[in-house]
Amino acid sequence: MKTKHICKSLLLTLIGLALVAMPARAEEISIFAAASMKDAINELADAFAAKHPDVVFQKNYGASGALAKQIENGAPADIFISANTEWVDYLKEKKLIDGAGIAVLAYNELVFVGKPAVKATGMADLLNLERIAIGSPMSVPAGQYAMEALKKAGLDKKLENRLVMAKDVRECMMYAERGEVTGAFVYLTDAKQLASNTRVLFTVPQELYSRVTYPMAPTLTGSRKAQAAAFLQYLQSPEAQKKLTSYGFITN
Repeated sequence: MKTKHICKSLLLTLIGLALVAMPARAEEISIFAAASMKDAINELADAFAAKHPDVVFQKNYGASGALAKQIENGAPADIFISANTEWVDYLKEKKLIDGAGIAVLAYNELVFVGKPAVKATGMADLLNLERIAIGSPMSVPAGQYAMEALKKAGLDKKLENRLVMAKDVRECMMYAERGEVTGAFVYLTDAKQLASNTRVLFTVPQELYSRVTYPMAPTLTGSRKAQAAAFLQYLQSPEAQKKLTSYGFITN
């Protein structure tokens, strides 16, 4: 009986030690972010995770409208970062994000890129180009900003048969890089990070379109996760803002 009692005590001790040795389960944070934020968010998430090893990030990048629809259809997201205010407002109306947690992360600029030989120094020169890539205005904020600029410049009807629709702003950049289009409307950050065969031909005048704004917010699920809130706070820190600036984003 004594031996049996000792074995039982030893077993319980070993189980206790094993439980103490087991690492705490990491909290998973799912980020849905605009495609133009991909490189910056990847670096920022890595920097945050280095300081918080109990956090694991899952990231989904794409057109802001497509991401918002995915969240509406039940996709597991904790943080949403859009390239315009429209899709954050859309999810707020659907009561799928925490409206009190909405904050502006950064701003951007719209530019037109193409091969160095392309002669285009302003909006009027677009009339001389054959194929122009633009994000689909139905779901891609970069396309919405570009279409807004084209309408204000009085060029939308004249160019409608030359526009090549892309699924997101990164695809616009890819089309231009490959020479599949004569030029493309993209963000300044995309041009800075991805251009190798193209260059910025001109910056779209700001008076032609609404300011490119990146609002971020926790979803209802994310609002209940402490680390999601901590990451959103980190994104507004001087360290994170400096990293965003290095990618070409505007933070004020």
